[in-house]
This record gives sequence, C-alpha cells and structure tokens, in this order.
Amino acid sequence: MRLTLHDIRAELPPLVHLAIPLIAGELGWVAMSLVDTIMLGHLPNSALAMSAAALAQVIFNTLCFGVGGILLGLDTLISQALGAKQQHEANRWLLHGLVMAVALSVLLIVVFGVTPALLLHLPVDRAILAQAVPAMQGLNYGTLPLLLYFTLRRYLQAHHHGRPIAFALISANLVNAAADWLLIFGHQWRLAGHTLAIPAFGVTGSSWATSFARVYLMAVLLFAVYLADRRHHYGLSLTLRPKSSSPVEFQHLRRLFLLGAPAGASIFVEIAIFALVTTLIATFGRLSLAGHEVALQCASTTFMVPFAISAATSVRVGHAIGRTRIGTATSGNVIAAGWSGIGTGAAFMLCASVLLLSIPAHIARLFTPDPGVIAAAVPLLLIAAGFQFFDGVQITATGALRGAGNTHTPFLTQLICYWVIGMPLGILLGFHEKLGAAGLWWGLLIALTCGAIALCSFWLRATRALALATPQSASPMG
Repeated sequence: MRLTLHDIRAELPPLVHLAIPLIAGELGWVAMSLVDTIMLGHLPNSALAMSAAALAQVIFNTLCFGVGGILLGLDTLISQALGAKQQHEANRWLLHGLVMAVALSVLLIVVFGVTPALLLHLPVDRAILAQAVPAMQGLNYGTLPLLLYFTLRRYLQAHHHGRPIAFALISANLVNAAADWLLIFGHQWRLAGHTLAIPAFGVTGSSWATSFARVYLMAVLLFAVYLADRRHHYGLSLTLRPKSSSPVEFQHLRRLFLLGAPAGASIFVEIAIFALVTTLIATFGRLSLAGHEVALQCASTTFMVPFAISAATSVRVGHAIGRTRIGTATSGNVIAAGWSGIGTGAAFMLCASVLLLSIPAHIARLFTPDPGVIAAAVPLLLIAAGFQFFDGVQITATGALRGAGNTHTPFLTQLICYWVIGMPLGILLGFHEKLGAAGLWWGLLIALTCGAIALCSFWLRATRALALATPQSASPMG
C-alpha cells in the first residue's frame, strides 16, 4: 500500500493535537533541569557546582529512566486496548503499571543507597564528588513519585488527555524554581523581632527542590486521572474492586515486563552513553565538565520536542493497530501515523540545528557568565547541532515501532550503534587523538546518525510488511 499525501494530511491534525500538550509538558520537564543549571551557574564557584550537579543527575537519570523505562510498555498495551474499545482492559493495565512502578522504585531506592560508595572510587576531582554524592541522595527522595508519574502519564496520554500533563509539568517548574531559590542560595528574614534563616545548601538544595517538584507532579496527575474517570466514566473503581479474581495478576505483570524491558533497556543504553561520556569528561577537569553540562542541557531541551512527538506517535500507531482489529482502520492508517511522527520530529530538529549553529556563544552565556565555561561549551554546541536531525529521526522511529509492539529492535539497534560503534570511536577521538570532550561528542554524533538510519529502515521494512498483510492483521509489525 502506497503512502499518499492525503494519508499524511489526515493524520497530522490528530497527531499534532496530541503532541502539542505533550511537547509543552516535556519542555516543562526539562525546564526544571535548566533552571537548576542556570541557578547553580551563578554561584561563586559555578564550574564546581555545575560539574557536581551534572555528575549526580546523569547517574540518577541513567538508572531511574532506564529501569523506569519498563513502564513505556504501557504505551502499547493501553493504546491498543483503547483502539479496540476495551476500556476495562486499559484500566487493568493502569493498575498493573502502578504495581510495577512501586516494585521498580523499591529496587532503585536500594541501588541508589549503595551507589554513592561506588562513586567515591571514580578518578574524578574529590571536590566534585563531595557535592555530587549528597546531591544524588537528594534526588533519590523523588524516585517513587517519579515512577508513579510515569505510569499515570501513560494512561492519560493514551486517552488523549495531554493538557493535564502539560499543566502538571509547567506548574511544577514554579515549585522547583521557588524551592531552588530558597535552598540553593539561602535567605534571612526579620519577622516580629526574630530572624528566620534558611542556610544555603547549594547543589544538594537543588536536588531536594527537584524531588519536591516530582512529588507535586505525581499528585497533580493522580488528581487528573480521578477527574477524567469521573467525567468520562472510565470505570476505574470497578477495576480496583473486581467481583471474582484478584485485581493484580502475575501474567499481566509478566507481559508488561517482557514488553517494557526492551524499551527500558533501549533508554538505558542511550542515556548510559551520556553518563559514561559525562564521567570521562569529568577526568578532564571542572571547566570541561561544566561546558559539557551546558551543551547537554541544550541538546536535552531540543530533544524533548521529538521525544514528545515520539510518545504521540506511539499512541497514534497503537490506536490504529487496535482499530484494524475491529475493522475500523486499515494498514494505511498505521503507516501514515508512523511516518507523520518521524517527519514532524525531523523537521523540528532541523530548525534546532540552525539555532545552535547560529548563536552558540549567546546560548552558553544564558547559563553562566564564566568565560571559561562558555569557551568549553561552544565547540560542543556546534557538534550537537550536527546530530539534531538524526536524534529526531531515531527517537520518533522508536516511538512508531513501540506503538506497533516492537520494542526489541530499537534496543538492539541502539546497543550496537551507541556502544559498539559510537562509544569506542568517541574514546579514540577524545583520548588517543587528544580532542578531549569534543572527541567524545563526535562519538555521540556518529552513534545517533547510525541509529537514525537503522531505525528508519526498520520502520520502512515494517510498513512494507504491513501493506502486504490484510487490513485486520497487525502481526507483521510485532
């Protein structure tokens, strides 16, 4: 079946309608980290503070988002259930997702409890480690609410309720910014003859602020799910109180794990390469690590747009496949949903590339006035501009494949492209060729380019297989 311009035009409006609030939400999410970095960048010893925060955040995010990525399996399961008009089954997947989130949180909290002892053995400036360790412990307080937020979000976005997600993430920035202001710098007030003082906690205070914001996120989405259930009569209360069997079944947890584990592993191998790059750059000193943090924050910010489009693409593909099962959609709807998401994500990232190429120094100056950090950041921003397009293609193609129930292919692709190709070349360029941090970032560019080409070709092959199948069959995509 050929993909026509008419198919794309029909798919773009619902895709964009779902993606816009998700984009706003994701930008709200990354804005917390941006605010943290900017505020720390205005401390007296900004290079040290930014370096410590970078090390703590990248290690925490690698483990938390990698393990918590198992919950991405809910995108497929809930969306396909809703596409097939099985609301009760979608509710059951939410319940099992919440149980899985609690179990994964317990595991992560234990892991983060012992990780600081391992950090102290890294060949990194001891002053950086002295601030990074308590910062990572502060981030650990937000582990459970973060994973519960992940689960609730999957349910809401599968129902196309993107606005509560956007509101939660944008308003959480106010919580985070206020807590940052209070806890990073410290303050004194004179009230009724008494002095009220909050000491300056620096990097550790920033991590506490992040955890407070994540508790807020969880609470807002929990309330949003409650309101959606009341307004649209989803029947969540009946799911929690079944008439016969237990509401939680092992086979459901097993299916979620088997589907979500490759998705989580895919995120892990991608974030872990940035974690390793951050750790290796830390051996070059504070300025290199601070410059890396500036460039990484910028790349993470632009990445959030195709990341949100990827989530919307996953939902749209899942819905289309669910509809083919009841005869209300064809393979063309599935194909259009995937390519529309990939094209939209790629187009945005081309624009982001132009921006990073045009004013890299001005962008770096937004984070800190330190000329040494700015000089270290600019070359990395230029390299980041080179991989924007490929980053957009690979993450949206991953979303299309995930919506079709294929989570293994992205994992294997990213494992090979990042760790077998990109990372060795980055280390070779960074250390053997003496390019330093820039060499390691060239390795990232190579990895993302290879990943984009491979994942795009896999989606193309999947669409060809689907076009040869009957409209009611979605099995070739799995």
